Amino acid sequence: MRSPAVALAIVLGFTAGIGLRSFAAFSFWLVAALVALGFFLLIIYAARKAPVFALAALVLIASALGILRYDWKDAASRSADLDAAVGRTIALRGVIAQEPDERERATRLVILARELDGRAIGSGLVLATVGRFPEFSYGDIVELRGIVKTPENFDRDFDYRAYLAKDGILWEFYFPEIQKIGKANDAWIRFRRALFAVKRAYLDRLGELMPEPNASLVGGLTVGARKAMPEDVLDDFRAAGVLHIVVLSGYNMTLIARMIAKIAPSFIPYAFRLSVGLAGIAVFALMAGASATVVRASLMAAILYVAGISGRVYQAKIALVAAGILMLAFNPKLLRFDLSFQLSFLATAGLLWLAPTIEFLMRWFPKFLGREYAVTTIAAQIAVTPLLLYSMGTISLSALPANILILLAVPPTMAMGAMIGLFAMVHAWAAMPFAWIAYLLTHYELWIARVFAAVPFAEVAFPDISIIVLWVMYIGIGAWLVWPLGLKKSENVVKENERSPLPTEAM
Repeated sequence: MRSPAVALAIVLGFTAGIGLRSFAAFSFWLVAALVALGFFLLIIYAARKAPVFALAALVLIASALGILRYDWKDAASRSADLDAAVGRTIALRGVIAQEPDERERATRLVILARELDGRAIGSGLVLATVGRFPEFSYGDIVELRGIVKTPENFDRDFDYRAYLAKDGILWEFYFPEIQKIGKANDAWIRFRRALFAVKRAYLDRLGELMPEPNASLVGGLTVGARKAMPEDVLDDFRAAGVLHIVVLSGYNMTLIARMIAKIAPSFIPYAFRLSVGLAGIAVFALMAGASATVVRASLMAAILYVAGISGRVYQAKIALVAAGILMLAFNPKLLRFDLSFQLSFLATAGLLWLAPTIEFLMRWFPKFLGREYAVTTIAAQIAVTPLLLYSMGTISLSALPANILILLAVPPTMAMGAMIGLFAMVHAWAAMPFAWIAYLLTHYELWIARVFAAVPFAEVAFPDISIIVLWVMYIGIGAWLVWPLGLKKSENVVKENERSPLPTEAM
């Protein structure tokens, strides 16, 4: 029995177990029955040497493990002390564990609990919605007094409780009394606090050199900051299908890695240049907050970066699947309740599996008109469109041309943003030329988003799409990948696609 078949059976079984458990509860005895049936099939395989029995056994046992892992996720996040305190007024002391999420009228703090009513408790993550002032920062030790609750679902179409639980947040406060007690001095917290201070200084300098929303757009492209962008601007980006460029996505992270790697002289060994690029991704991920979303984008970016500069697309496909399984093993709730994980994984898969075929089909398209952007945009769009239709019920018809036109300006905008940060350390006037160029580039990007958002029927709504239709669409994409547009590709073309790097600007 070949090892790829064994690995595929385990991956499919584990993923299927998590997927089934995310929609329905399973008793312990049913899980035990799956394991027992799996071992029974292994006995049959040992007697008859028929691989189908061994593969079926692996699928069943891996499915049982997926179900158990899903159940263990909540158990590991729970605190008996906080569960017992739900519904009553308590005094809670803890550390702000993530960068504060500052919004127009409130700030959301994720707090790692340490003390409850003056006594130490086991760790638990609590979400606190507080006023905009006073301001708090990562690593602050705070004390809250108020009623602790379990999150409630206010919209039947959105499982808010499960959305928070995927990140281990099982309790919340709503506008409690809060005061700052001090600062945590753990080495890791001090390191991340220093990175956040660099990020804050950089964003402040952008605000001094450029008007809004241009400054916030540069901040979003480079370090994932978008809090100051007006809601109407975000609506334009959303309607035009280009909202992903505002945040620190895998695409942006890979561009950062490529720019950092290019700084190294050409005589530096390849392995060192590769390490420098990957280290750049890690540092910028930490500076952007190292949230679960940013970490996943960084991992996807690292896979694309290695594939793009080495040409080892086949190995990158294996790495992507392995990374996805490891992320699900760490947090099984990502599979159903984290749309950003789903979109990141599918977009990366589209670039790895679909981009070479699309590039082959679009070889007639002139390079000077942005063939690389067209190829990568089409590949990612095909991969994520079914999921967007299923989860949001809308699709942007202007997304393809808007992405191509805006992505032409994204790399130079990010480069200018980096130059602003470097030269501003000398003097604000030294960074001014780069700020003017960045302003012109972002003005162009904002104009493109506004124009395409205003196109009639730019965003089309669809009726509710069932999960069966979702699967049919992805099966269709898979069939098209095998037999693209009815063309019978030669074996040499397929092998060349597996060896060749992705389109340059995909990186």
